[in-house]
Order: sequence, then structure tokens, then C-alpha cells
Amino acid sequence: MPAYHSTLSAPNSLCKMALLPINTKFKGPAPPGAGGNDIVDEAIYFFKANVFFKSYEIKSDADRVLIYLTLYISECLKKLQKCQSKVEGKKEMATLALANFSLPGDSGFPLNAMYQKPSTKSEADTMRGYLTQLRQELGQRIIEAVFDPQTDKPSKWWMCFVKRRFMDKSLSAPGQ
Repeated sequence: MPAYHSTLSAPNSLCKMALLPINTKFKGPAPPGAGGNDIVDEAIYFFKANVFFKSYEIKSDADRVLIYLTLYISECLKKLQKCQSKVEGKKEMATLALANFSLPGDSGFPLNAMYQKPSTKSEADTMRGYLTQLRQELGQRIIEAVFDPQTDKPSKWWMCFVKRRFMDKSLSAPGQ
């Protein structure tokens, strides 16, 4: 069975990642979304199926965004498993989104072979802004998906994926 791929496309790309429209209130370089499904919705929707794959064939630049967001969802779930309420989860997601992270080309970035290093400081700043914007929006949406409205606890149907490693990679350094 093949992995699920993004159905979105964008005319612009950044470090081989599509610069896709996002439905968000967070500021950043991504174009504003039209209100329909965006890459964040796709990442959350495809996460449970794609996380089982050890390899992933990249068919478009949007797939590179999907890969990054899938790995980021794994990081989010690691943080959310320790949270006792939705409010605590929102604080954790806001902190995680703004925490220092590696860009393509940095030694700590796990997928350097699939992405292109930013060629200028300006491109690196735009890339950091785009990834921060994606991380902030995904963090807010994953809270709604993961937390059970009746119990205000993380859903076991999401927490069962905490130990899964998509493509056997992780965005966090070993031991974190």
C-alpha cells in the first residue's frame, strides 16, 4: 500500500518546500488560505496512515511540507502525552512552536538529503518564518483533534502513535 501524498500545489517553493496557502491567524510568509482544506489539515488527516511508513516517495514539493508536518505532529504528541488538560496542551504547543529548531542545511536537521539549504540569509529567515507559521497553526489544530472534549484528556487513539517514528526520523535530538 503506498503512502498518502499531498493533493496541493503551489507556484512558489522555498528550499524545495512548496510555499502553500494556510488558513491561519499567525503571521508569516505563507499566502492566506481560501478557507478550504490546507496542508495542515492534510497532515493531520494523513498522519495516522503515513506514520507507519519507513520510506516515502516524494512526488511534489508539497510532499516535503507534509513530511515535515508529519514529523512535527510526532513531536507534538510526545509533548501532549504529559499534559493533563487542553489548556496545558495549548501552552505546550505554543512553546514548542516557538522553540529553536533546525533548518534544512543545519547539522541538526534530520532530512537534509531531501531539502535544499537556504542560499541566502534572507531565504533562511523566510524559511524559519514559514516553518514557525506552520508549527504554530498545526499546534493549535492538533489540540482540537487530540483532546477529548468530555474528559479534557488526550485521546488514547492519538497517544498510541507517540512511539511511532515516521521514516525512522525525528525532529528532536536524541534523548529529548
